[in-house]
Amino acid sequence: MFKGDASAQTFVNEKKAVWEQTQVLSTFKGRADEFDALFYPGGHGPMFDLVDDADSIAVIEEFAAKGKVVAAVCHGPIVFVNAKRANGKALLAERDVTGFSNAEEDAVDMSKYMPFLLEDRIKAVGGNYKKAEQPWGELVLVQDGGKLITGQNPASAKGVGEAILKAIST
Repeated sequence: MFKGDASAQTFVNEKKAVWEQTQVLSTFKGRADEFDALFYPGGHGPMFDLVDDADSIAVIEEFAAKGKVVAAVCHGPIVFVNAKRANGKALLAERDVTGFSNAEEDAVDMSKYMPFLLEDRIKAVGGNYKKAEQPWGELVLVQDGGKLITGQNPASAKGVGEAILKAIST
């Protein structure tokens, strides 16, 4: 799908160490001060393995508590649904958030394979789910002065990256 995207191809060809030398998620607990941001990419995987992962939730909560940027795109925002703020309130509660929409999941005929739908789970924890006017449209939402960034789908990935860069540069 991204064979014609020059920036995607550059990343694939020049940054292999990113996925070839990936560290176990638990090794990042207690290390938020070493990083500017935490980013979760999409794909269906997070819907099954990261949504309830205690290490992932702990890392997200640590970054958020320290005022670091937490960001995700496509199915990635599902990782935030079980995270809490320091006051115990859901991280996404009362915040405008996006991620892969129910309509997009239906369009690719994957809804029947999902343990739940991302849009529904965001709403269930009190998030104000937003989506582009049309399925597959780009939508990036920036909340809390750039500390919470979400993108709806693959078309939103570049915009999420740009929002992260802007947030950590200010």
